[in-house]
Amino acid sequence: MREFALSPPPSTPLPPPRPVLLFYCQHSLGIGHLTRSFALAHALGALFRVVFLNGGPLPVGVRVPDAIELVDLPPLGMDDGHHLVSRNTVQDVLLAQLRRHEMITEAARMLQPALVLIELFPFGRKKFAGEILALIRAARRQRPDVRVVCSLRDILVDGRRDQQHHDDRARWLANRYFDAVLVHSDPAFARIEDSFRPARPLAVPVHYTGYVVPARAADPVARRDDRLLVSAGGGIVGFALFAAALAAHALRPAPGLQLRIVAGPFLPDAEWVALQGMACGRADVELVRHVPDLAIEMRRARLSVSQCGYNTALDIVVAGVPALVVPYAAPGENEQSRRAEALAALGAVRHLPAARLEPARLATAIDETLAFSPKPAALALDGAQRSAELLAQLMPIRNSGVPRSSHA
Repeated sequence: MREFALSPPPSTPLPPPRPVLLFYCQHSLGIGHLTRSFALAHALGALFRVVFLNGGPLPVGVRVPDAIELVDLPPLGMDDGHHLVSRNTVQDVLLAQLRRHEMITEAARMLQPALVLIELFPFGRKKFAGEILALIRAARRQRPDVRVVCSLRDILVDGRRDQQHHDDRARWLANRYFDAVLVHSDPAFARIEDSFRPARPLAVPVHYTGYVVPARAADPVARRDDRLLVSAGGGIVGFALFAAALAAHALRPAPGLQLRIVAGPFLPDAEWVALQGMACGRADVELVRHVPDLAIEMRRARLSVSQCGYNTALDIVVAGVPALVVPYAAPGENEQSRRAEALAALGAVRHLPAARLEPARLATAIDETLAFSPKPAALALDGAQRSAELLAQLMPIRNSGVPRSSHA
């Protein structure tokens, strides 16, 4: 990973560089968007000069791909009530927004990217629309033939009170400002129209890439140990699951089954302290803040209990571990529940709805899952490489004289 510095171009001519791809990613609540975007950026680095605009805090222990140049914007995020908050204790939201706007537009001006890749927007990140649209306009001022592409996960939230208005607005923005949408999904499992239903159809081309998983070395450990692994992605909304798992394990301990909780780097400090207090004196419990690769941990576990975000679900599929998923399901948040239901229907996982999360039920579900043999989920997992290939095909041709197409 190289730090990107906004500096004037050198006075002496250099050989033609690789095409510049400016990648905007705003992870707001969890870690999944950043993990997927880094996996994409790793593959893109073979074909492009990737400059990565990182809009949230960089978690401790998360490895930045070597092939990219990182621009850390003043970190913003969302709390559990969907309010915009600053992740920097010395800078408020307004000051962060002003500085971010300056940095984003200056990056577009200096880099003159051939491609701008924007994670999730306009299908989400509405509160960041101002700076994202400013990025697109600044890039087009420098290079009118720049291609603007959306990087989109498999399943969208579709439980908002104003869902129809949201979908219609997203359709208009996609058609107006974007040249393509890459959906990081296997269309046999999840299609965009399953969770996105505007009154009029999208005109912008939609490409399915397959699922994006991080490149990883083979795990030399083949034998599963007697470990119950509990995780919740970045951990910011994982405390209820962790507390229930501790209580369930105490209520009905399985002989020789060690409980290992991977709390995640975003679990609030106060909740981490509370979790340590709850586990104090229990020799059969291990608490860990972060692990480099959750899929490897799952391969080694006898059973996984987790939420069901994009990356966690794929880790389960890759690991082939017997898994119980308890999806995060706050009001208006049904993405994880839809993914959990679909995977359970394939026989790949067992599913306990979040509304039923209490120690006795969790203990019963864990007992049942210990005897569960998951069926392999035959999903396309080459999404990172396929995305790189598609973006290379979308590259503009300099001085072609062909105007950018517009959409209604």
